[in-house]
Amino acid sequence: MSFDEKFTESEQQLLAATPILIGSAMVFAGSSGLGTVKELFASAKSYMAGLKDYPNNDIIQGVLPNMEDRGEAKAKAKALREQTVARLKDKGIDSPEKIRALLLDDSRDIANLLKEKASAGEAAEYKAWAMSVAENVAKAAKEGGFLGFGGEQVSAGEKTLFAELASTLGTDSSSIS
Repeated sequence: MSFDEKFTESEQQLLAATPILIGSAMVFAGSSGLGTVKELFASAKSYMAGLKDYPNNDIIQGVLPNMEDRGEAKAKAKALREQTVARLKDKGIDSPEKIRALLLDDSRDIANLLKEKASAGEAAEYKAWAMSVAENVAKAAKEGGFLGFGGEQVSAGEKTLFAELASTLGTDSSSIS
């Protein structure tokens, strides 16, 4: 059964948007100032890495844009962005705290959806991919300090969110420190 047959349109949107939401929530959890640019880049790079890292995962391949067709990829990315922004507006998401709450709710929904409709291997890979976005954003820039001096690689806020996300998805949280 193909990705489009296995998941409804709203489920596909949730599967595609959650790793992006993970990246955004991790950026807000760290509040690293100038490091935010590095974190946003890490989020996008980690999201797209799913194409290469999980070439046989129908879920990940189904949510990511086909980079061989640039026009299709741009159209899919634009549609996802518009759907995600509209959903955030509809839900009244206007603060980092609300993004975090939505992310944890969506992650519970993802865990249940994967349990119901995905193979164990597909589910594990999707969760690993999603958590890699969180980890790479958290480690992209030092938190605290001044002009890159001092500070810590991963802030307490990022560690907390990472652990909550791992718990909600039902995966390991030990890879971040």
